[in-house]
Amino acid sequence: MVWGTCATLPAWTDAIQQGQAISQQGNGQGAVACLSCHGPQGEGNAAVGFPRLAGLPADYLSHQLRSYRDGTRQNPMMQPFALALSDEDIQAVSAYYASLEGPNLPTAYQAAAPENTAEWLAERGDWENTIPACNQCHGPNGQGVRDIFPPLAGQHASYMAAQLNAWRNGTRSNDPNGLMQGIAERLSEEQFGLITAYYATLPEQLSSHAAAGQEETP
Repeated sequence: MVWGTCATLPAWTDAIQQGQAISQQGNGQGAVACLSCHGPQGEGNAAVGFPRLAGLPADYLSHQLRSYRDGTRQNPMMQPFALALSDEDIQAVSAYYASLEGPNLPTAYQAAAPENTAEWLAERGDWENTIPACNQCHGPNGQGVRDIFPPLAGQHASYMAAQLNAWRNGTRSNDPNGLMQGIAERLSEEQFGLITAYYATLPEQLSSHAAAGQEETP
């Protein structure tokens, strides 16, 4: 089932309730409670690199869980969990986390400042090293594009860095058209740190810019 197009409201509601139960208690078939790693509200844990799940698209989350199950995305903690989930469980957990409120993602446009390396990389890329702008796939201000390219804004920097390393070393290969492996291989270690910190703090950055603009308006 593709939730975005086929789910009826009662089915969606039932799935959310089932997913909430799994997130809080596990499924009794070997899958432990999601909140033990991802937090009671799906907020994740930046200190240990567990991602925020709240507000991510349901179809994107389902794809990731199936990828853990089939091995195209590898993680020693997530693979046993995914293997213990049925297709119905996966849909339910995905619906539940999609229903939770995520961070307020930025909408205001701000032209990239040439002296801000991270902002320039996000909006313009690094074409000397054949690296396209991150926003070309992940949308303006890293808000994500449907269920294919996830939001980057507000995600934990430690998690994003771990994923870039996973793309680079081949333990993750479930992206559209194999785009991310080549990009991750061409990013420098400095760029890793800059771009992950940029997106992790982007909502706050743009909010402060917007507030400053309002103060300057007569």
